[in-house]
Amino acid sequence: MSALSPEALVALGGIAEHQRLRTSRIASVLGNRLGSSALDSAVAHHLLEGAEHAARARDADRLAWYRRTTVRDLTRLSAGPHIVLNPRTADLLRSEISETAYYLVGPDTSPAPPEALGLVHAAIASATEHGFGTLLTQHAPVICLLNRRRLDETLHSWALTRLPDTVFTDYTAHPEVLARDLIHEAAHNWLNDALAAYDVSLPADVTFFSPWRGTPRPVYGFLHACWAFSLTVLYARQARRDATGAVVPFLDAHLRQQESQFASALDSLAEALSYVSADALRDRVSHAVSKAVESA
Repeated sequence: MSALSPEALVALGGIAEHQRLRTSRIASVLGNRLGSSALDSAVAHHLLEGAEHAARARDADRLAWYRRTTVRDLTRLSAGPHIVLNPRTADLLRSEISETAYYLVGPDTSPAPPEALGLVHAAIASATEHGFGTLLTQHAPVICLLNRRRLDETLHSWALTRLPDTVFTDYTAHPEVLARDLIHEAAHNWLNDALAAYDVSLPADVTFFSPWRGTPRPVYGFLHACWAFSLTVLYARQARRDATGAVVPFLDAHLRQQESQFASALDSLAEALSYVSADALRDRVSHAVSKAVESA
């Protein structure tokens, strides 16, 4: 495969159609008129989960809201092709969906404050400048900012398979750090969609040592780490060239850490990729890791 730009790496046919089909099925269940964009797809899952919660709670008014709401009704929360959420910790939910906390758009959701919106705009602009704009538009259209941290504090971010293309993340005052973490979680969302779109089934009983977790991981988790961290390396290397101030040593430390992690993972990558039946998907993961190792 010839050298691919970040935009080309994630331009994989079939994913958008997979999202549209998924959205249309949810729209049929809810009985509302959802569109066909990536944002519609992400919001659809919030509406479906919210409707289920409301039904279990026998909250007829809330259930009706989830069944009639569309993206057009949420423009007060939007920032271009994204919805930006900044809930209070007390508003986060825990349930059978996930062991980690999450948040669902609802009738009482407040718009994110201007400071948070400005940070997201700057982070998306940085990601777009370095070739990751499409990834964030298609696979992080709903962004949920959690806790503001200092650069020297641990940052947590995650994505849920039950809420595809929503990203939950802590953040700092630096847009480059937020961009890095949005790219990381959007990469997980992309790979989940790609595996589903190409009907790839990975064995659960085959494991490889993951230096990122320090423990053996199933093929699925190992490949997710290789793919997501390779994209953060590609972004951080470019962003670091224009960055100033305290974020420069932060990005440098990230690149050094990833260089060490990939050195430990490379020997297992080819075997792990052999379980991916779709050539186009397998080639993209391999190519991304190769580029990350070259630039790290």
